Amino acid sequence: MNDLDKDHALFSDTLLDLSDDERIALIVERIESKFLDYDGYDFSRRQILALNIFFELSQELRGREMFYAVCMAIPQALFGLESILYLLEDEETFSLAACSTGRCDKESTKPWSEVMNDRLTIDGETMYIPIRGNPDYNDMLSFEPPHNVLGSFAMRPCSGLPGHARLFLEKYVNRVGYQLHHRIIRSRNREHIAFIKSMVQDIGHNVIVPNMFYKLYFNRLKRKIEQLHLTTSSILAKVNVGATPELVDEGNRLAEIAGGIEAQYQEIYSHYESTSMFLETLLRRRHFEEGRYVLEKRDENLPTSVVAPIIERFRHRFEENGIQLILIGECAEDQVIRLVLDRGLISQVLDNLLSNALKYTEPAPDGQGGEEKCVTYGWKVVADFFGPGKPGIRVWVTSSGAALDLNEPMDVFKPGFRADNVAHKAGTGRGLYFVRQVVELHGGKVAYQHTGEGNEFSFVLPFEQA
Repeated sequence: MNDLDKDHALFSDTLLDLSDDERIALIVERIESKFLDYDGYDFSRRQILALNIFFELSQELRGREMFYAVCMAIPQALFGLESILYLLEDEETFSLAACSTGRCDKESTKPWSEVMNDRLTIDGETMYIPIRGNPDYNDMLSFEPPHNVLGSFAMRPCSGLPGHARLFLEKYVNRVGYQLHHRIIRSRNREHIAFIKSMVQDIGHNVIVPNMFYKLYFNRLKRKIEQLHLTTSSILAKVNVGATPELVDEGNRLAEIAGGIEAQYQEIYSHYESTSMFLETLLRRRHFEEGRYVLEKRDENLPTSVVAPIIERFRHRFEENGIQLILIGECAEDQVIRLVLDRGLISQVLDNLLSNALKYTEPAPDGQGGEEKCVTYGWKVVADFFGPGKPGIRVWVTSSGAALDLNEPMDVFKPGFRADNVAHKAGTGRGLYFVRQVVELHGGKVAYQHTGEGNEFSFVLPFEQA
């Protein structure tokens, strides 16, 4: 393990759990240790200045070729060495990146071998030093670099170089590796951003626009259903005048089928509206352009425009799973509570809470010697929640069942978190983190507690009005 890897291992294992004072003290200790290390290296003033110059020029000059030139210029200026840079293009193949001579007659690719590997190796006049990266960022590369090696820095003629010069060059290549790693990541990030921009345009063209045409299809289907009802009513009027009982039964059956078709249409259209809203909200172009969720807030009536549509979308699924879905008595579905919010994102928040309730609700005593599965929900205005004269709107979903196994209530809102006693259920641990993100973007707060009725998840939004 080289010095940089040792430093990384030390910091990774200790820094995250330290207090601010302990962290500063450890860094001061490492600085003093580094002073001692450099005293031990006994580098010349020219060598130390060369490290500083490399750092400054690598920050100052843009472009991959210019960076390679800076890397190769230091050994040339100090020791008159020719340099060749190789980078790993996969786990086994080194690809020629640059030569200090301008025209290079070396092979364009070389395999991982006895001379090009994870150790400083001298082969004749050529010294090969592995270029190491920063282990913290290996997951941002296109493949896992073997032994944390990004490439190989070859220099010649090196057979007569004293050990002191070799030590300097090894330390120098370590710094090349970290700079190179960051440049590779920046390049990949730029490619990633360009891909996202292209993808956003594709989403608009191939997802959002075609989805809008479904609205037209639904309207046409609705008109057909209306015509079916009119035709059915006309047939029934004629059938009921002196028709046989069998014909009357067939007419009534036709009316029942028409009613069933309309009911199915309403249910499918309700799902389409919700899904369409979620698509257009979650795939909103500005989210991708700005790299964060961007709110589009409007004046909405919370019970009728957010809660009621989501509840209706879930009602049948709760019934199928034997779960009672109950609006608490003090709330009314036609209640008016107007506030400014992003309807699409807050609807998705409530959708996530109900989806979790559907998945995790368990039977609980019903007070009459039996058991039942029950989910209750509601909302209320909380005076002064955000300070004097700053009320909030609290929305909650409570599902029957045992308390979650948590060290802290807010743990459940961390990305990827799964409580041990519900880990057997399918899930990613992302839903409640999304809830927290959206609510906090609105300036609100999320909470979890186990009440006498079960597991209660809630959020409070500022009672912001237009």
